[in-house]
Amino acid sequence: MMDKKQGALRLSKGKRLLGAAMLMMLSAGAMADQKTLYVGMNGGDMERAFTQYVFPPFEKANNVKIVVVPGTSTDVLAKAQAYKDNPQMHVMFLDDGIMARAISMGLCQQLNDDPVLKELYPTAVMKDRMAAGIDIGMTGLGYNTKMFADKGWAPPTSWMDLADPKYKGKVVFQSASSSTFGLHGFLMFNRIQGGDDKNYEPGFKKWPDTIGPNVLEYIPNSAKLAEMIQSNEAAIFPLTPTAIARLKKRDIPVEYAQPKEGSVILMVGECVIAKNSEPELSQKLALYLLSASAQAKALEMGGHFPSNKNVKAPADTVDTLKRFQGYMENAKILDWDEVNKARPAFNARWNRTVER
Repeated sequence: MMDKKQGALRLSKGKRLLGAAMLMMLSAGAMADQKTLYVGMNGGDMERAFTQYVFPPFEKANNVKIVVVPGTSTDVLAKAQAYKDNPQMHVMFLDDGIMARAISMGLCQQLNDDPVLKELYPTAVMKDRMAAGIDIGMTGLGYNTKMFADKGWAPPTSWMDLADPKYKGKVVFQSASSSTFGLHGFLMFNRIQGGDDKNYEPGFKKWPDTIGPNVLEYIPNSAKLAEMIQSNEAAIFPLTPTAIARLKKRDIPVEYAQPKEGSVILMVGECVIAKNSEPELSQKLALYLLSASAQAKALEMGGHFPSNKNVKAPADTVDTLKRFQGYMENAKILDWDEVNKARPAFNARWNRTVER
């Protein structure tokens, strides 16, 4: 016959089992209620910084799981276009020029008019609030500090330094038909020659007698640049402060120079994808990513320069952020609608007359 003590123990155990079962049911219910948002963005370092540090506070506060759909801006745009009528993603990050194309295709939903937009640099809010920058950079000039020191050269100060005869055979230029850096460099040269984002004639006309003879090689992207700097083939080239910082971390002798005519804004923008299945939650995520708190994490953990002017830099990045804010003072923004309109003809001419 079971004594009172054994009965009490069994009752206690039963209560614990019942409690555990109820907890599991509640947990399963919470999981069932959890929504998932899919974000198209670059993989690698950017994906790691956002999934580990930027997204989690939003996920916790909103009982949502954010899943990254990795790819280049071109890849993400292609996926959004392929599923235009039944979107598989909710928010996408694209380089500014490609974002302008996405907007023109009707793939983006206008951002809500929120106070956080007033905290951004004016250049970070794209036309009609269809997208906004979450990461702002700029293309200026990079130079090989070892070569410059060996030759006794002063750091570059102008885009026209690329045409200085002393750099003959030492300029490395990214292809303007395949690289944003190269395109930015050519378009700034074109502006200096009297052209604009609708008229490229002055740039193409002057190139063969100025920068052209100095170019050692036109490279499709910047992947080969580190090797060319280390082998003292590359003295000067278009590049961003972020790319320079990454090369310096690898002990490659390189530095950034802000041209006196201004650098060119290079922005990663975000947009809420039109007709997506969670429009309100997607808007909430997009506005969170523009906040000072989210962008402070992106700066600290991923080196992404903020579009929000209220971001306070961690102690070890204060000087870097101040320099960046100085570069922003004369940074130029392109008319991407015009650039994209002329891009097929521009690319064909560049490939035929410059890289032939």
